[in-house]
Amino acid sequence: MAPASTPAPDGPLPVTPELANAARVFRLRMAVIDRETETALDMTRDHYGRTVHAAAAAARAQRDKSALEAYTTHLAPHADALLDAARRALDELPPARHLAGWRAVLDGLAGSAAEIRRALDRPAAPGSPAEHAQHAALWPHLTAWADHSVIASNLADQRDGQHHKAPLTEEEQRMWTELAQAAHRRGELELTESWYAADGQPITLAHLIEDDDSTLVALRGDPDAPGWQVIGHYAHEYEAGKVLPAPVPPGVLRADVSRFNRPEPAPEISLQELTRDIVEAQTAGDASNALLSATQRGYGAGPMVRLQELLETSGQFASALETVQGRQIAARLSALGRQIEFLTREVEEAAEDLGATVAVLPPHRTPVLRVRPRPAVDTAPPTPPPRASTPARHR
Repeated sequence: MAPASTPAPDGPLPVTPELANAARVFRLRMAVIDRETETALDMTRDHYGRTVHAAAAAARAQRDKSALEAYTTHLAPHADALLDAARRALDELPPARHLAGWRAVLDGLAGSAAEIRRALDRPAAPGSPAEHAQHAALWPHLTAWADHSVIASNLADQRDGQHHKAPLTEEEQRMWTELAQAAHRRGELELTESWYAADGQPITLAHLIEDDDSTLVALRGDPDAPGWQVIGHYAHEYEAGKVLPAPVPPGVLRADVSRFNRPEPAPEISLQELTRDIVEAQTAGDASNALLSATQRGYGAGPMVRLQELLETSGQFASALETVQGRQIAARLSALGRQIEFLTREVEEAAEDLGATVAVLPPHRTPVLRVRPRPAVDTAPPTPPPRASTPARHR
């Protein structure tokens, strides 16, 4: 029996756009499966996000089965051909820092495709525990294709003219670069879109504003660092898109993160709930506990600690952009993170001092009834106020 991902010997080989499109359709289908699974899993979680219902196992089993069916339908006939086309395109690219990582991704996808093919050739009995185990074991390989096949698709879909042919002479390029640099210093170079070309160089579209007139220009390099150049000017974005180097898939902040394999969320209490706890508290200890929950560290970290984590991660992202602006923003976020850390310690100390007061709210702070008592059955209704007399109108 021929492997499921090998085209028939006498049949025509699929063309490159069909290969890339097969992977795109699979990724879209996986996104739908992921959304449906998350909806089902939300029904199995408690107030703090912890999975407490046995139905979660059934939801994941259905997810695994649906993902394998999507791969079988959309990618199994084309996986090997897609990887071959991607490798050929990769070999033709100019040297760049990301190519070794891309090659490793293609090798990993090939290994996952082989594992899936072996399972498809030897399926377990339908509905049996062995089938559930087989599908669960394939889930990481299926998500590898869902997460990373965009690199294979992009490589296989490389079109002719991928390498930019500068429409400007050397003199024109120098003139336009000087104009753009002057506009940048005036604050009249409005950056609108940025991407990386296959050679690893950043390309940025910008509107160059001069004398109430705007010209779309393309820049190569970091606009906030020395050495960037204008490589073309265009009437509109569509014209620029036809001749500029096509964008390649952007990178990731952390190499081991998968949108389809997120860790189980840690239990956490919202600031809104903690505020409500303080509103409903009657003793200093209860209010103190709510504040301490906001500063709690570790697995069940409180909102203030989560905010510091958010700032630290955002700073890592800004630094990973490897641009002048990114490094400056990373420094600002790092400073804000230190301020949050200091504030968290101050709140923690204040909470401990509040708990040490051993006090309760004074009784004169009495509650107000939300529901007024009904009058007794034999009670006469209150007399309505007298109606003001209306003066007679004279015609």
